[in-house]
Amino acid sequence: MLSDRQLKILEAIISDFIDTAQPVGSRTISKKYPLGISSATIRNEMADLEELGYLLQPHTSAGRIPSDLGYRLYVDYLVRENSISIREKEVIQALLLNRIIEASDIAKQAVKLLSEFTKLVAIVSIPKFNKCKLANLKLVKVSDSKVLLILVTDTGIVKNIQLALTNTEQYILDRISDTMVDHLSGETIENIDVRSISKIKEKLAAFGGIVDYLIPILRDALKGLNGTELYVDGVSHLLSTYEFSDTEKAKSIFEYLKNESQLVELLDELPENKLTIKIGNEIGIDALDDCSIVASSYHVDGNNAGKILILGPKRMDYGSVVSTVNYISNTLSDVFSGIYL
Repeated sequence: MLSDRQLKILEAIISDFIDTAQPVGSRTISKKYPLGISSATIRNEMADLEELGYLLQPHTSAGRIPSDLGYRLYVDYLVRENSISIREKEVIQALLLNRIIEASDIAKQAVKLLSEFTKLVAIVSIPKFNKCKLANLKLVKVSDSKVLLILVTDTGIVKNIQLALTNTEQYILDRISDTMVDHLSGETIENIDVRSISKIKEKLAAFGGIVDYLIPILRDALKGLNGTELYVDGVSHLLSTYEFSDTEKAKSIFEYLKNESQLVELLDELPENKLTIKIGNEIGIDALDDCSIVASSYHVDGNNAGKILILGPKRMDYGSVVSTVNYISNTLSDVFSGIYL
């Protein structure tokens, strides 16, 4: 373990590098940080920290920058979570706790807030509905040619699907809806199969063509709820960071972020019940070697429902990012658990 003096010097170097994006020299530390240590002593300690693998020295500079190992020690032992401001809390609550009931709308608001507050890339996944139970289903006539299929889960999440259906009376739609609810309510989405839907078709044989049209749509809609939906915001923020002014580096990250299946895999591999920070090669993806990620889960009735993730340069303000991620993940847990719905 490093000495207290080495830890203070390392913390000062990383803090300064996060602020300036410039290699840090011993004179800078002695002038800017009241450590009570001479510049010569700091220089010697920096050499030791480099030898131990916590610092790197770029070829073109006499100063040092943190290595992945240095960032890891900083994150684990030195970084302090910053309290999110009252104003930021008010903005988050105003946008997320305003009785939005479409899961996609909640996710869009959350990912936008995360990106705006951190000035980094934000990713939010919405709940995997296949583990949810169907609580209600309603067919509502909205015009002579359109019907709205409304699916409601036991956690209060609503999925709306617009259908093209002409000249159908509402009482017929009500009858079909009631029969579907009688047979499917309480079933988990993943357990609603062709056999259970076929039984509904038999019960509603009198309605003929309407049911023949609706059943495949219902089946496809339920199947579509099994996957993970992702929302990404703030990719343009990468262009304003010093690390990714190199167009080739930026291009490889942009290409990675465009591949949704890769992002789903990245989220799926993260732990579900704790805040996770991965730095550089810890992520295990070549395109993200110059990045860090901060991720957390949110929950529905105590069960993992989805994840949020911040991606940016290793030189990010971890204290602020962690506080924002924690607050928004807790708020999403409240929203998706139906506390405010």
